[in-house]
Amino acid sequence: MAIQLRKSYKFALRSSLLITIFTTISIIAFQILNGQMLWLHTLAFALVCFVICFAVLQIRVERFIYRRIKKIYDDVSLLESSSFSSKPVTTDMKTLTEEIEKFAEGKKIEIDTLKIREEYRRDFLGNVSHELKTPLFTVQGYILTLLDGAMKDKKIREKYLQRANKGVERLIYIVKDLDLITKLEVGELKLDRENFDVIELIQNVFDLLEMKAAQKEITLTFDMEYPNSIYVNADREKMQQVISNLLVNSIKYGSPKGTTEVSVENLIKNKVIIRVTDNGEGIPRQHIPRLFERFYRVDQSGSRSEGGSGLGLSIVKHIIEAHGEKIYVESEEGIGSEFSFTMEKKTENKSS
Repeated sequence: MAIQLRKSYKFALRSSLLITIFTTISIIAFQILNGQMLWLHTLAFALVCFVICFAVLQIRVERFIYRRIKKIYDDVSLLESSSFSSKPVTTDMKTLTEEIEKFAEGKKIEIDTLKIREEYRRDFLGNVSHELKTPLFTVQGYILTLLDGAMKDKKIREKYLQRANKGVERLIYIVKDLDLITKLEVGELKLDRENFDVIELIQNVFDLLEMKAAQKEITLTFDMEYPNSIYVNADREKMQQVISNLLVNSIKYGSPKGTTEVSVENLIKNKVIIRVTDNGEGIPRQHIPRLFERFYRVDQSGSRSEGGSGLGLSIVKHIIEAHGEKIYVESEEGIGSEFSFTMEKKTENKSS
């Protein structure tokens, strides 16, 4: 408290002392000129002058400066009004400067955050609009063509209805993925955790994607033989979606006659890390930080021709994080990419 008082009243003390010294010297000089020195009276006057000056200056500073400073605080909501009533009144400019700097820094961070969010919102709305617009216009085009008379031809009618149906399926696919991400973000999607063999799960995904990989002559394989089961605790269905999305991406952007390799390694005592590695075209370094954003595409033209909702990697990230795990990516152009994520390991196949 003593330090706080010294800081608070430093200005009043110094100013009072200077006024007292100047006034006392003036009185002494006047007495010398008159040839009469009254030391006791002069000392008493100096003391009274100091006390009065200190009181007047302190009160005036508090009323004129502090109250206006408090109004500034209230106007910009810098501090709660209770913080003034609960503390002694001070006029410490250092404290004021620190508070204003803290306020300015906080507002700068808030403004920067809002700018980033606004840019993300703008990109997201633009991407959603683009992704939905393409299949909608496709469906509309086929339906309008049929209404204009094409449906009289049975072969054309059947062909156009099938194509319109594919457009509708793509719309449903996008909406379902968006709904899944939203539920994951707000924590509404309940994870049905269980213990299961992750090696068996990966092999099942290999079997499901075998034909898709064969079309590009890409080999799906493990990095080694896994004679023993490796049990993990997670939502089996969601983790199958994670592995499937990563493998589909690998096939989609992999080099023809290439290889996609999956490995399962012990990380720490109760963790394993699963790596999905390919020798495809790789990802430019500047795109990696945004790779898991909704609808973000490295190749705006080529990737759309490959189909998909543009939400696969975003879903992967949200599912992994919903399990309390981490996902990583490493890539080099012309060499390939590696996506890896951690999972909780279980030593026995028992229900959680």
